[in-house]
Amino acid sequence: MSKPAILPPHTTHTEPKIGGRGPKPPASVGLGGDDWRNNPPGRRGPRERLKRFRVALSLVLISVFVLFIGLTSAYVVRQGGGTLDTNTGVFTRDWKPVAVPQILWLNTLLLLLSSFTIEFARRQVFREPQVTEEWFGLGTPTRRASLPWLGSTLILGFGFLAGQFVAWRELNAQGIFMATNPSSSFFFILTGAHALHLFGGIIVLTWAAMASFLNRPLESRQIATDCGAWYWHAMGVLWLYIFALFLFVK
Repeated sequence: MSKPAILPPHTTHTEPKIGGRGPKPPASVGLGGDDWRNNPPGRRGPRERLKRFRVALSLVLISVFVLFIGLTSAYVVRQGGGTLDTNTGVFTRDWKPVAVPQILWLNTLLLLLSSFTIEFARRQVFREPQVTEEWFGLGTPTRRASLPWLGSTLILGFGFLAGQFVAWRELNAQGIFMATNPSSSFFFILTGAHALHLFGGIIVLTWAAMASFLNRPLESRQIATDCGAWYWHAMGVLWLYIFALFLFVK
């Protein structure tokens, strides 16, 4: 009878982890540089890099949301503003609500759909069977699985921006411009600022898609896709906040 295989002393096998905290490859794979127990802080592999990028992203998002909270606070306060005729003492409100263009409903739907597609892409680059296959050099399944979803997100994102441009043109056709009245000023400022920040997300997702297309290392693709996805989700939440403001606070 053949003897059963015996593992060498002190040899351990760690199952790869996936999901929100990122992968942790087993030490036995031989990748090096990801031994969490022996390496000093700052040199503990891709999982620690992902954590640092997420912390930086959190700080960026906090600053973005503080900016928009300030703008919306000014929006609410300015609604009660107006001009005072010093001769007659009559106070006249100059706030004229802007009718929300109907295309904004379609734009909102596109942005919600894009949140689903980017989340699918993010999950694919952390999916355990696919990540394990790449660790052992058996192919690049995470690349094949995530790239179509990244492409779909970019298409939907550009569709949203195009829809915003159409909305601005519709208002211009009605004689409503940024300087027409305080309400229109806030509409163009808030939607324009959001579009600008969303375009920043498109740049990040374009890099993530190019990293997949060029078959960059798995760690780089995971970080780019993960941070891009969370930023994109935040832009979706921010847009819902702005859209609700236009609908219910006139």
